[in-house]
This record gives sequence, structure tokens and C-alpha cells, in this order.
Amino acid sequence: MRIAIAGGTGFVGSALVKKLLDKKHELFILTRNSADKHASKSLQYVQWLNDNDSPEDALESIDVFINLAGESINSGRWTDERKKRILNSRITATREVLRIISRLEEKPYTLINASAVGYYGTSRNETFTEANRKSGTDFLAETVTRWEEEASKAEEFEVRTVFCRFGIILEKNDGALPRMALPYKLFAGGPVGTGDQWVSWIHLDDVVNGILYCIEHEQLQGPVNFTSPNPLTMKEFGKILGEVLNRPHWLPTPGFALKIALGEMSTLVLEGQKVLPKKLQALGYEFLYPDLRSALRNIYQ
Repeated sequence: MRIAIAGGTGFVGSALVKKLLDKKHELFILTRNSADKHASKSLQYVQWLNDNDSPEDALESIDVFINLAGESINSGRWTDERKKRILNSRITATREVLRIISRLEEKPYTLINASAVGYYGTSRNETFTEANRKSGTDFLAETVTRWEEEASKAEEFEVRTVFCRFGIILEKNDGALPRMALPYKLFAGGPVGTGDQWVSWIHLDDVVNGILYCIEHEQLQGPVNFTSPNPLTMKEFGKILGEVLNRPHWLPTPGFALKIALGEMSTLVLEGQKVLPKKLQALGYEFLYPDLRSALRNIYQ
């Protein structure tokens, strides 16, 4: 297939590009600066989001458009300015994806758009599946809702659209896991906040394979939860993490300390939601790492 990827050099994008190249697909990576990139027969870089860029000229006859672009929510305190950048980076990139699609004579048959389980808001008691239509009211929920609303406009061009609602993606050197593991490596790991908050997690390999599964299964449309079928409370998550790292799980981190240190961003750690991947399971997707212990052993051992 001919596949265009926005955000192809990021955390998820880099792993996805490697997998797609292994499967012999032809890739077009959208980037602000293509001059310093090394292209090949199966991997081309297309400049976008600069004045006078016309990426559509290079993207005619693509089969799939994948949009992973957007500023990380994990890389700094959520000031008002930063929250604007988090939202605007996603809306701007998605609008440009839609503009490109509108200009293509032959439309891609699928748009895979990144999203997040933050859509559901936070809860200690509820279990969320794709059948839950009501979104939360906090910053992340509002951001994801507006992001999905923008991406859904691709359906006006008869493009099948999938929203990949990612949980906490686990990988050794990027994402949330290195920060979660650091206290344990320093022999200072333990419960965070009450420990009763839910962690809906997924191994990076299952994210990549799940995206391919969505491309290959046309029945999948709209929101698709990208989480393990076995979410855990933070307390359970920490115990298993300590066990795999051969470190104790003993020193609590009080919630008020995180709120002081991180501000509103502390909700990523102190609150959560129990999310299940019902759509992927219903269509027979088999998780490589359905339980946390096997996922962490793969990552660390």
C-alpha cells in the first residue's frame, strides 16, 4: 500500500514506520523540513505546514492516511499557553490532513487518526468501552473531543475514519514508563496517590499491530480503544513493575506533592479510567501482551 503518515518521526510513528517498511509498504512521511532526511525507494519525505508547501502534489493515489501529529502532553507543566499549544497542534495538523484529502483526485480509503482514552474523563468506578458516547469535561477530554470532531470531517469525502484512543503506551525509553520506573530504579518506588486509580495501558508493539489491524479490517470505524484487556489499579501496576525490576514497592508518593510539582498535569497520574478494547477483541485481535507482567518482562528483560 501507499501510506502517508503525519507524525511519523514521533514516539508511535517511528515504531510504526519500521513495521510498515518491514512489510514492504511505500511510505510518505510528512515533515516540516524534508531537506535533511534520507529518502529511499520505499520511504519519501514530504514537506508540509510551511508557507507555500503543497504536499498533495506528492500524495496522489495514497491508500491510507495516518495522522499521529500533535505536541506531547507529557513534556512539561500545563500552563495556559502550553494547553493552547497541545490543542492547536492537533487541530492545525488535522485540518491540514483534511485539506490535503480534499485536494486529492483519488481519496485514500482510510484515515487513521490518533486519539486518547482521555476522551472518557476520569472515574474510579466506571468501565468504559467504545459504546460510551458521553465525553468527560476536563482539559484532556475536551481536547480529544475537539480533535475527533475535526478528524470526523474526513467522512464527508467518504473516507473511513478510525480514532485510535490510546491508553498509556509502554516502551522502555519513551512515553510514561521511564518516569514511572525511575523511582523504583532508585529503590524509592511505591503507591502514587491513593493507588486506587485505574491505569489503562498498552505495549507499544500492540499499538503498532493494532493500527495495522485497523487498516486491514474495514469493519473497524469510529472510536477504537487501544488498551490492554487487563487494566490495573496504580497500586497493582506498581507492585508488578517493582517485581519485574527486582525493586521494592514501599515508598508512597502523596497526591498533594504531585499536584504541587505538576499542577493540572498531575491528573495524568492521580486520576485514571478503566478502559476496555471491545472493538479490537470483537474482531479477533490477539494482543501480544495482554497482561502487564509479560509486557514489562518483554520491555526490561
